[in-house]
Amino acid sequence: MRLTVAQLAERLGAELSGDGSGWISNVNAVETAGENDVTFVKDPERYGVRSGTLSDAGHRAGLGKSHAGAVIVAGRIEGLSRPQLIVKNVDAALIKALGIFAPELTPLERTRQPFSTGQGGFLTGLKAPAEGIDPSAKLGRDVKIAKGVSIGAAVVVNDGARIGPNSVIASGCRIGENSKVGKNCRLDSNVVIYHNCTIGNNVVIQANSTIGSVGFGYCFIDGAHKLIPHNGGVVIEDFVEIGANCCVDRAKFGNTIIGAGTKIDNLVQIAHNVVIGKACLIAGQAGISGSCRLGDGVVLAGQAGLVDHIEIGDGAMVGAQSAVINDVGAGEKVFGSPAIGHREALRVVGLTRRLPKLAEQLRRLSKKVEELEAAKDDKE
Repeated sequence: MRLTVAQLAERLGAELSGDGSGWISNVNAVETAGENDVTFVKDPERYGVRSGTLSDAGHRAGLGKSHAGAVIVAGRIEGLSRPQLIVKNVDAALIKALGIFAPELTPLERTRQPFSTGQGGFLTGLKAPAEGIDPSAKLGRDVKIAKGVSIGAAVVVNDGARIGPNSVIASGCRIGENSKVGKNCRLDSNVVIYHNCTIGNNVVIQANSTIGSVGFGYCFIDGAHKLIPHNGGVVIEDFVEIGANCCVDRAKFGNTIIGAGTKIDNLVQIAHNVVIGKACLIAGQAGISGSCRLGDGVVLAGQAGLVDHIEIGDGAMVGAQSAVINDVGAGEKVFGSPAIGHREALRVVGLTRRLPKLAEQLRRLSKKVEELEAAKDDKE
């Protein structure tokens, strides 16, 4: 894809400030962008921009030094010689631009990329795989595949499974008995959906993730750990995105549920009977133990861990590497191990850093007290 700056401004719904005749063919960072790249500025002060003016420092580095052919900004920057694409929301414009200039993939790599607009539309610039079923795929009895579905090489779809319109099932995937995949979904290579799971519409599951595996539930009986049967399922609601190498365990009874619009990073573990609300963000290597309940809009940062049977209220935020052992109220921010209120946790961190100095002060004070007591004893 190759557009003039003016054409790109029109595609992004941006106001153009400067010359629109240059050619743009890619999106890149400020520091590495070339003359045919568009870049963007979300944090103006990082690049020497204050109150809409490029400062002297900015001329020596950052934007002033960038070779970008155009820059996406939230407001016009005085003193910047490069064409500016002025938008209301830099993030939204960046997502559109990345879609416009997405690389052309080979036929074997082509895949749908939903959510370019947040409304389930597909990104421009990527061609969808052709409708049809690869000859090497294996389909069970009473399988129903809707119009527009693409099923790749070595896919296995077991008895009674359902796949909705325009979904893409990439090579090596397995869909278990009586499981359902909705419309406009994308399952990347080697995704496994166990039996009796329900995947909603416009869902993305990246490579090697597993949905519906047996949960980690055991009882110690007669000197051995006995696995508790997990007879429930998993329900993944609409517009959920799950990263690579994630595991979502099936429920013992009922369903493990991931609410609509939730986004999950790579390497996340979600245990049996967990219920996650709508529009949550869960970062990489987070672990959620069995029967936890997360409200809407919850954010778990990387490597956060939750013990079983706790509740996280709507809009709560859990900091990176935090160990949550108690319920967290709506809107609260917690951090640390064990997790406590964010401000208190920061004070604890600050004091912890001062411990070597405080220990040395304590040592000197102890020595001084010993000297004073010895002097007192001598007088007596």
